[in-house]
Amino acid sequence: MYFFDPTYFIIVLPAIIFAFYAQATVSSTVARASRMRAGSGLSGREVAERILRAHGLDDVGVQRLAGGVGLGDHYDPRSRVLRLSPQVYDRPSVAAVGIAAHEAGHALQHARGYAFLQVRNALVPVVQFGTSLAWPLFLVGLILSQSSSLGLGLMDLGIVLFFGAVLFQVVTLPVEYDASARAMVALRQLGIVDGREARAARQVLNAAALTYVAATAAAISQLIYLLVLRGRRD
Repeated sequence: MYFFDPTYFIIVLPAIIFAFYAQATVSSTVARASRMRAGSGLSGREVAERILRAHGLDDVGVQRLAGGVGLGDHYDPRSRVLRLSPQVYDRPSVAAVGIAAHEAGHALQHARGYAFLQVRNALVPVVQFGTSLAWPLFLVGLILSQSSSLGLGLMDLGIVLFFGAVLFQVVTLPVEYDASARAMVALRQLGIVDGREARAARQVLNAAALTYVAATAAAISQLIYLLVLRGRRD
């Protein structure tokens, strides 16, 4: 099995270490900014609503996610709703302000027809289907490839499906960075943050973006490993 292949760890382990670093960075950065009270006194919900209304998006709602201690903040383009975790929705912290503004940034992207967001949204059903089948198909093909040409075909199909997941991660990067850029512009234009708060909010958003970079690196490294295994069967 690939778990015991030294090549796997050589190719993928650096990405795994990077992912742990990115997660630790975002956790510490968010925790620090969560202890900073925003001078405006606005909660994440109020910040998101101000940004949306300032850009004429009166039909986009802001909802509170039920319970949970982790961040699950997201913008749902199908329902046109921002869903914010309790620690973002309710609290007037700099972290909450930055995260809420970022999610509002996704709503602005959707309203303006941002190309990369449209591509990412189009890839979602493909990725949901492909990622669940990519590794099983590849591993079955790997087993069968020693005795049947069908195995090679299944390996190739697994690689193609996994490539869709990699493409999704790559496209996600500009979407996330652009949403953060829109968030920071809106926060400054509306006078929601001062200079010190803006720097702290940007640190939160940059740390969060790092997790997407790590996810992309992990996906690419796994794709490379699949290609290496496929090459061994030629």
